[in-house]
This record gives sequence, C-alpha cells and structure tokens, in this order.
Amino acid sequence: MLEYLWLVPALPLVGFFVLFVTEGKLPDKLVGVIGAGSVGLAALVALGAGAEFVQSGEGSYAQSLWIWMAVGNFTPSITLYLDPLSLVMTGVITGVGFLIHLFATGYMWKDHEEPEGLSRFFAYMNLFVFAMLMLVLGDNLLVLFLGWEGVGLCSYLLIGFYHRDPENGYAARKAFVVTRVGDTLMAIGLFLLFRELGTLDIQTALGDTGQLDPGMATAIGLLLLGGAVGKSAQVPLQTWLPDAMAGPTPVSALIHAATMVTAGVYLIARMKGIYELAPVAQFAVAIVGLVTLLISSFTALTQTDIKRILAYSTMSQIGYMFMALGVGAWSAGIFHLMTHAFFKALLFLASGSVILALHHEQDIHKMGGLWRKLPVPFASMLIGSLALVALPLTSGFYSKDAILLTAWEHDTGRWFWAGGVLAAFMTALYTTRMMVVAFFGETKTEPDDASRINMWGPLVVLCVLSIAGGWMGIGVLDGLLGPLGEFSHTDPVAVTTVALPIFGVLLGWLVFSGRLDLSTLVASSFGDALRRFWQSGWAFDWVYDRLFVKPFLWVARVNKRDIVDLVFRITASVTRGFHHVGALTQTGRLRWYAANMAIGLIVVFLIVASV
Repeated sequence: MLEYLWLVPALPLVGFFVLFVTEGKLPDKLVGVIGAGSVGLAALVALGAGAEFVQSGEGSYAQSLWIWMAVGNFTPSITLYLDPLSLVMTGVITGVGFLIHLFATGYMWKDHEEPEGLSRFFAYMNLFVFAMLMLVLGDNLLVLFLGWEGVGLCSYLLIGFYHRDPENGYAARKAFVVTRVGDTLMAIGLFLLFRELGTLDIQTALGDTGQLDPGMATAIGLLLLGGAVGKSAQVPLQTWLPDAMAGPTPVSALIHAATMVTAGVYLIARMKGIYELAPVAQFAVAIVGLVTLLISSFTALTQTDIKRILAYSTMSQIGYMFMALGVGAWSAGIFHLMTHAFFKALLFLASGSVILALHHEQDIHKMGGLWRKLPVPFASMLIGSLALVALPLTSGFYSKDAILLTAWEHDTGRWFWAGGVLAAFMTALYTTRMMVVAFFGETKTEPDDASRINMWGPLVVLCVLSIAGGWMGIGVLDGLLGPLGEFSHTDPVAVTTVALPIFGVLLGWLVFSGRLDLSTLVASSFGDALRRFWQSGWAFDWVYDRLFVKPFLWVARVNKRDIVDLVFRITASVTRGFHHVGALTQTGRLRWYAANMAIGLIVVFLIVASV
C-alpha cells in the first residue's frame, strides 16, 4: 500500500475539484457522499500504508512524484515523506477528519444559505484536508509552506462560510490577517535557513544543522516559532481563535481538533534538530505554551458561549503541547496532539448536536436539564469532558500526565510542572461548570433532537477513541515516537498531578450545581473588573486595537489628502472630461456619423499625402 501513498492527499483534492466545478448542481446526497467519501477513502489508504510502514520496520519512506521547479541548483520536488511523526499526523487528519465530514453530512443538511451552499461547504472542507496533508507529508519546507498557506486560505473560507452576516466576514478576515503575521515571520526564517544551508529539504537541513552558528539557529528557531504561534493560536497571536467560532460547528471541530491549530506543533516537532541546537528558542517554546495555557484556562472559566469555552480549551491544550516540546517531551507532546484530536472533536461535534437541537442556541445559561432529553450528546459531552480533564483511564490522562511528569524533571525549578498542574485544575473547574450548567438543573430551552445516525455514529466512535486512544498510544506510539515517560503511581508528584484535576471536578460540582458561579465569587472578592478582564481574553484585542488598528486608521485618514491622492483626483477628472467630450459626439444621427467618417478620411488622406 505504500506505493499508493500519493492517493492520501489526492483523493480529497479530487473531491474538491468535483464539487467546485459542478457549482452546486449535484444532489445534496451525492455531495455528501463525495465530500465525506473522498476523505474516508483517504483514511483507508492511510491506514493500509501506515500498517505496511510499521511492519517494514523502516525509519522513513519517500515517494517522489515530480520536480516542482528548477532554478539553477534549486530543484525542489513534490515528494511525500512518511515517518512516525507524519504517520501519526496523517492518521489524525484523515481519520478524525472523516468522522467530522460524516457528522457534517447530517449537521449541514439544511443548514446552508444558498442552493449551492452544501457543495461549497464540502469543497472547502476537502481542500482544507488536502492542504493539511501536504503540510505534514511534504519532504521539504517549500511543500510544507504550500500546505501551510492552503490551510490559512481554507480557514478564511470556512470561518466566513455564513458570509451574509458581516460579523462572520470580520472573524474570517481577522483569522486571515493575524495568522499572516506569523506566516511572514516563518517565511523570513525559511529564507535564513536557505541562505545558511542552501537547501529547504527537511532531512538534509536537519542533517546539516551543525553548520549553523548557534545565534543563527536561535534566530531561525524563534522565527519559525512566530509562524507556529500564529497557526496554533498561541500568545501573542491567539486572538483569532475564539472569533473563529463564527463558522459552522463541523468547521470548528476540524480547525480545533485535526488540522489547523496542530500545524504549529507539527512544525516545531519536525524541526526538532534546530531547537535542540538553540536552547533559547526551545525555552521560548515552553514559555509560550505555559503562558497560553494559563491565560486561556482562566478565560474559559468566565465564558458563556459553549463553543467559545471549547475554543479557549483548545488554546490551553495546544499550550500543553508547546510546553511539552519546549521541555523536551517530544513524544508526549505528539501523543497529546493525537488524544486531544479525539476528545476535542468529540466535544465540538457533541456541542453541535446540542446547538442544533436547541435551534442554534449557544449560551449555556439558556440550556439546562438536557441530560435526559439528549442522551447521546450528553454521554458524548461527558466522555469528552472526562478526557479533557484527564481523569484516570481516559486518553487525556495518559498524554497530559506524561507531559507534566516530564516537566517536573526539567531544569527550571519545576515551574512548568506547577503551571501545568494549576492549568489542569482550572480545566477541571471550567469543564465541570460547562457540563453542570448546560445539562443539569432547570430546562431553559426545550430541545428538538434533530440528530441522525450519520451524526451520532461519529460521536460513538470518538467516545471509544477518547477512552481507548490513550491505551493505544501507550502500546503503539511508545515504540514509534520514542519513550513517553515513565513514573510510579505512588510517587508524590504523580499523585499530586492526578489528584488536583479530580479535586477540581469535585469543587466545580459543589460550586456550580448550586448555581453559584465562581466568577461571582471572584467579582465579590476582587471586583467585577477582574471577571471582565478574564472574559475579554486578558484584553489582548483591546491592546492590539489601540497599538495597531487605530494608529493605522489614523495614518490612512491623514494620508487621504496627500500628493498621490491629489494626482489621482486630477487624473480622474481629466479622464472624465475626455469621456464627456467623446460622449457628445455620439448623437445617434446617421448623417452626423457619415460626416465624421468623411472628415476623418480627408484628414488621413492629407497626412499621407504630406508624408
């Protein structure tokens, strides 16, 4: 099956082209079959190729397709590169991506604005999956960057899918612009890498990192980190992610679980050799992760929109992955990427079922009493929440604890472990708050369960993966990616790491089941300003608005009357004048046109005769 590896990205691309060129003329059922089926077939090919790769015992497999361009000695090729890291990423993208596509065939059935809306939706989704696959399978940084920019384009298209609402268009533009900041930094880093090593081939570059000056390696590592924080919504470029909830819920699941936000984690893991040569850059990765997971955990505690709670949760969990890579827990970080894809896709899709049943209501304070009326979405949310909190025997438990216990061994005074454990406690609090307020107590909105088998089927599969995915990781990834970390369950550090999230769940249940919002306690103790500060995402948007947006608009207004605009207005006026004079000659009278033709011929004759 390895020789058919090229089909993995090709199948979603074919699905995109079919849906794009037919322009919504296909029946909706056929659109769903093409959109979900193409990704499902890609998942099957990836499964077969992955099984053969593991059985072969080889460290990597490369499949060269064609030369992309030839400029002197620079001849990058379109080559697919499979190794344990890209194998895990490909499995997550196609497997979880297929389940999300299948769920979307039910969720989006009547939830589109135009007749061609369903076809347009799945075309964008398929293109998204193709771009992400090229990002993780590309054997050189140029192909990776192609997929990187493709993911950015598709996120813009999907976040703004409901384009009739101006707010959705704003959210899409915000995501596009903010991530472009990181992309620019990444591009500069690639330029420096090419200048220093003369290649963008990943394996060749990593093999030649010994030629890099430590200072240059640090600069390249920090620039690549700039690209990673943009795509993965980490501080300071995290502000686009909560607003990305404007897109349909399956889009939120795809962006947050299987594709876009994991791209930055993959980039840093793939360029491991650079960061090991530049400890300052690697330490910066850990700091970014720690700061992000703490900020987003406190912010999630004050949100009322169920999707925004999950969005800030995603930022926090990606923060764990960054912190893992920064403290050297490379395998544990990728392990958490995989388990997070399972339970976060489950949480988003289950919340989508709830939102659909409540006629698109997303405020948890307008829900309540749903655990009996929506049993499948409730069970799915419960299992996903248990994995998110990392309670024992769930997938999140194995991966998150592997990160925290590796952080304990780091030479930074164990601050990373302490911050990670505090964030785990906060995760338990805000997750318990979400579940208690949304599913228990008095019913605020009467649900209408519109779920179909193609919606709850993926939920059941993801429920199993959210539990058993951790066991699979211990058995498979420990051999593929390297040691995930070992610890004794009787070790005091391990006991504390496990116990604090459990204590957070118990405290959250006691507090929120009595409808006493913890944010009210904070407000009464420290003032309402602190609650509003957390709720605003620590005022990052407010700061950026005053530092960048308003000064830029002021410069634009001042610049509106400069010499360039004056020349433009004069040119436009002269052009309009000539147009007006020319229009006067168009009288519609045949004799006038004949006279003009005669005069013109006489003028031409005189000019020719004079020459």
